[in-house]
Amino acid sequence: MRIEHTLPEELVRNRPLRILVVGAGGTGSAIVMGLPFLDQAMRVWGHRFGLTVALMDADVVTETNCVRQPFAASDIGQNKATVLINRINLFWGTQWQAVPSNFHARSFERNHDRTPDLVIGCVDTRAARRAIEGSFSRALNHVFYWLDLGNNAASGQYVLGQPLNARNRRKAERLRTVSELYPEIVDEKVGEDRLPSCSALEALERQEPFINQTLAASALAMLAQLLRYGRLRHHGAFLNAKTGQMCALPIDTVLWRKTRRRAKKPVAKKNL
Repeated sequence: MRIEHTLPEELVRNRPLRILVVGAGGTGSAIVMGLPFLDQAMRVWGHRFGLTVALMDADVVTETNCVRQPFAASDIGQNKATVLINRINLFWGTQWQAVPSNFHARSFERNHDRTPDLVIGCVDTRAARRAIEGSFSRALNHVFYWLDLGNNAASGQYVLGQPLNARNRRKAERLRTVSELYPEIVDEKVGEDRLPSCSALEALERQEPFINQTLAASALAMLAQLLRYGRLRHHGAFLNAKTGQMCALPIDTVLWRKTRRRAKKPVAKKNL
């Protein structure tokens, strides 16, 4: 049964919406560079406090990053999050924060005022997604939403969910997270995909250009709908860059149950 999701009223009342972006690579950089436009739009729509954003990533800029990510040769060797946040703050006059370290929820344990309302995960390993998922029952147990974005060579997806925690209780209409619908995405036993290439040419051959930007723009458009109108009828989408098709993920309790049942089915072993 398809239903409509409504934005919690307290989320944007009398304070900025706090966002944590985890990962400053191809998708994370596209997300964080688009967030100032959402911040400006929110203020026009009457949410006068807008957004406050933190970007977390321990990686430094390499020569290969300058091919598909918004970095220049002068950025090589510097921390990705620091470079991007400094650039945004200088241009937009914001006071957003760079966290030049790998994701760790412990940094939020002693300061609940810094606990994000929305975590945007732009990571490329199952282990990193599992770490984010695990934090919602501990230090980040008051997070409202988890938006996960991921892609491979020619396809990708984004899914907005409400993690089961102190903030989001068990109820039929709670938005299911990416790990609830597709548990293999956090299953480290499945194994990780190949690491990013050190060759710019190989990196381009292994991933279609603009797939990160397309996913980021679509995910931001969905967030804009939610924050402007206070409601959603879909909470994600799947993109095929080769065919140009994008399929929305509807907010549908029946679909959620079917998806989870399929995920639980054991894979048949092939006869050797």
